[in-house]
Amino acid sequence: MNMIGSHIEETGTLIRHDGGFALRRDLGGRFRLDLHRVPVDHIEKRVRISGTLVADGLVDVDGVAPA
Repeated sequence: MNMIGSHIEETGTLIRHDGGFALRRDLGGRFRLDLHRVPVDHIEKRVRISGTLVADGLVDVDGVAPA
């Protein structure tokens, strides 16, 4: 289990979720994402995200790239 403040690097599918975005993780489960830019080219595609866990299940995303 990841602790708040830890660095996150995960792959999965970027999806729209509850008016925002989430990562459906390859390892199972979801992360809600706090994105600074909307990556419209990556929605519903497999991506790799990097960022910081800022709350339970919420990642402040630094980067989104194709996986």
